[in-house]
Amino acid sequence: MPIPIVNSIASWFLKKRFHQIELFLKYPIDVQEELLQNLIQKAKNTEIGKQYDFSTIKSYQEFAYRIPVTTYEDNQERIERARKGENNIFWPTPIKWFAKSSGTTNAKSKFIPVSSDSLEDCHYAASKDLLCMYLNNNPDSQLFVGKGLRLGGSKELYQENGTVFGDLSAILIDNMPFWAEYSSTPKNEISLMADWETKMQAIVNETIKENVTSLAGVPSWMLVLLNNVLETTGKENLFEIWPNLEVYFHGGVSFDPYIEQYNRILPKDNFRYYEIYNASEGFFAIQDRNANKELLLMLDYGIFYEFIPMDTYGTPKETIIPLADVEEGANYAIIITTNAGLWRYKIGDTVRFTSTKPHRIKVTGRTKHHINVFGEELIIENAEAALRKASSITNTEVVDYTAAPIFMEGKNKGAHEWIIEFKTPPNDFRVFADVFDNALKEVNSDYEAKRFNNTTLNSPTIHCARERLFYDWLKGNGKLGGQHKVPRLSNKRDYIEELLQLNNEKLNITID
Repeated sequence: MPIPIVNSIASWFLKKRFHQIELFLKYPIDVQEELLQNLIQKAKNTEIGKQYDFSTIKSYQEFAYRIPVTTYEDNQERIERARKGENNIFWPTPIKWFAKSSGTTNAKSKFIPVSSDSLEDCHYAASKDLLCMYLNNNPDSQLFVGKGLRLGGSKELYQENGTVFGDLSAILIDNMPFWAEYSSTPKNEISLMADWETKMQAIVNETIKENVTSLAGVPSWMLVLLNNVLETTGKENLFEIWPNLEVYFHGGVSFDPYIEQYNRILPKDNFRYYEIYNASEGFFAIQDRNANKELLLMLDYGIFYEFIPMDTYGTPKETIIPLADVEEGANYAIIITTNAGLWRYKIGDTVRFTSTKPHRIKVTGRTKHHINVFGEELIIENAEAALRKASSITNTEVVDYTAAPIFMEGKNKGAHEWIIEFKTPPNDFRVFADVFDNALKEVNSDYEAKRFNNTTLNSPTIHCARERLFYDWLKGNGKLGGQHKVPRLSNKRDYIEELLQLNNEKLNITID
C-alpha cells in the first residue's frame, strides 16, 4: 500500500480518536470518575466485588474508604488461584495471561494478571495512539516504507493450568494479529526465543537485511543490540545500515544515561526519540509532542489513578489523593485500579506532574529505589540530573550505575557509595567526584543540607566499575533482556556488596 494512503488512514483513525482524547483533556476528572464506576460495576459480582460490596459504592470517597491499598503480596493468593484456572475472583472475564516480572527488588517472580480487556483497551490501544500521534506530528514520515525493529523480552510463553505466563512483550507479540508480523522485525519465532545471547545474534543476523525505519524497546538492552549490529557489520553508525531509520520509541528505564551513546550511533539532528511509560500492569502515558519529554497521562485506558505524595509516603501522615488533587511539581507514588482486576494497587513507581492542564508527567523513579537513610531523599531523577551535569563538565560518558548508603558507625559519619561504569572515563576521578557531589547539592536541597560542612554526610565514595560489570551481574542473576533493570538506588547494601565483590575480580579504582 502506498505510504500517502497509509498515512491518510492513520490520520483518519487519529481524527476519530482525537474526539475521545479531547474528552479526557477537557474533562479529566469526569472521565476518571466515570471509568471508576464502570470498573466497579463490571466487577461487582466477583469475589472481591462481593467482599467489599461494590454494588453499593456510588462515589470515589466510598471506594477509597472501603477498599484498602494493596501490594503484590496482598494479591498473591488470589492471583495464584487465578493462575490455576479459577475465574471471577477479581475480574469477571477469565484471566488467561499473566505477565511474569521478577523486578529488581525481589528475586521472587511476580505474575501480573493481563485480561482481554487490558490487552485491547490498554496495551494495544496505546500502541495505536502512539503511532497515530507520531504520524500526526510528523506528516512527512516514511515509517511504513520499512519495518519496526522490536526488542521484546527473552522468555518464552509457558502453558500452565490452562493459563499462560511470560514477559509482557511476549504476551503482546503472541496475541498480535497475523498481519502485524509483516511490518515488524525480527519474526515472532526469534522474538520469543528464551536464551538472550543466542536471540541477540539471531536478531542481528535477521534485521541487518531489513529496511528498518523505527526501533522499539528498553534503552539499555536496545543499546546492546545496536552495538552488536555495528560490530557485526563493521559500520560506524546505524544510518549506514538502515538509511530510512527515523524514530526510536523507548520506555522501561530512564533514557538520560544513554542519550549521548544513542546520539553517537544515530548522528542526525532530525532523528526523533519518543518516550512511553508502560509496565506489566498497564500502559500509562505517551509522549505526544516532538522533542518534548513530558508524557501525556492517558485517562481512558481502563486505569483509575490515585497518588501518594512522597513527602508523606510510608509515614503516619501518609495521604492518598485522586487525580483532581495533584499539584504541579510534586512527586507522587502511583496507585492504580485496572481493567485486569488490580484494585488500589501500588505499582512502585514515582512521577512528577509537569502540568495539570492537561495532565503531563515525568517518571522520577521507584518508591523502593531511593536513598533516604539520613533524610537526604535522593531519588533517581536527582541522581541522573547530577550525573548528566558531571559527565558534561568532565567529558565523560556513563554506561550504568548504582548507589547505596554507607551507614554511620560510632563516630564515623554516613556517606553514599557509588559504582559507576564509564564508556568514556574521566581524566581525573577526583575532579569528577567533586563535580558530581556539587551537582547533587544543586538538584537536592536535602542532600545539600546533610553535606554542609560534612554535618551528616561525608563526600561520596565512587568506584569505577570494570567493563561489563552490570551486564555480568544481571547475567549471573538470570536477568538478561526484557524489562530487567539495574537497581539504581537502594537504602540497603545488598546489591552494592554483590557488585563490589564482582568488581574486585579485576582492577578497581576508588575515590574517597
